[in-house]
Amino acid sequence: MLFAKKHAAAKRADFAKALKSGKLLRFPGAMNPLTAMMIEKKGFDGVYISGAVLSADLGLPDIGLTTLTEVSQRGYQISRVTELPSIIDIDTGFGEPMNAARTMHVMEEMGLSGCHLEDQENPKRCGHLDNKTIMPVENVVRKIAAAARAKRDENFILIARTDARASEGLDKAIDRAKAYVDAGADMIFPEAMQDESEFEAMRKAVSVPLLANMTEFGKSRLLSAAELENLGYNLVIYPVTTLRLAMGIIDRGLETIKSEGTQESLLDEMQHRKDLYDLLRYEDYNGFDQNIFNFQVKK
Repeated sequence: MLFAKKHAAAKRADFAKALKSGKLLRFPGAMNPLTAMMIEKKGFDGVYISGAVLSADLGLPDIGLTTLTEVSQRGYQISRVTELPSIIDIDTGFGEPMNAARTMHVMEEMGLSGCHLEDQENPKRCGHLDNKTIMPVENVVRKIAAAARAKRDENFILIARTDARASEGLDKAIDRAKAYVDAGADMIFPEAMQDESEFEAMRKAVSVPLLANMTEFGKSRLLSAAELENLGYNLVIYPVTTLRLAMGIIDRGLETIKSEGTQESLLDEMQHRKDLYDLLRYEDYNGFDQNIFNFQVKK
């Protein structure tokens, strides 16, 4: 109950195997451990931990202000509560090649199953915004190579993200993806593809598994799971969806309370206390102490 039953190594092995299945794996973003538990309950394949969401949760823009400690601790908090594999956004690796290598060690120790490292210069920004600055390819290759060498579990998936499409064009983004694979990346994350033809071109050019980002309000049309699977993609993330859903209802709910003076009309929009306790397995904790769950929850 306090931790997932499946050890991190087993999660990684299962994840690496699933990437070879030919099936599209779906990883919604978890803004906190409780959301990860809901993702598992709903039957998804894995959990994604977004750097943009983590930054927003701290009241910060997504421009590389978070630290390795903040990101790795949130990764640990989320990965520990679910039997599913969790992959995490490590932005630009928190520094130079040696920093990226250390980051890989830390993420493995925190129980993660993979991470993605991007090729932007700091201050970085959301991959679907304009005017991003991309690092020289040789610098990125050194960083990816260092990260790949630092892996201690061969099943830990190093994902190389390229943001080059927006600033250098599709052909250059494909060239970078190939160079990143040669440097040791296990998977490629081509950010901000413009349409299906670009997703398809990347698939034809790259032999390793591919990750698609279906973020709302971005450059890419929101392709369905069936469309992405037909395009040959191996994994899709929905990075900010749960945060946007939650903040949307929080916004409307606070307005209602302010205008009506009560939350009475919002009750049907809320998760019931009973459902929360079921998700938390509150009653199961009674095995530790018979006085923990000695009450009745009203329907």
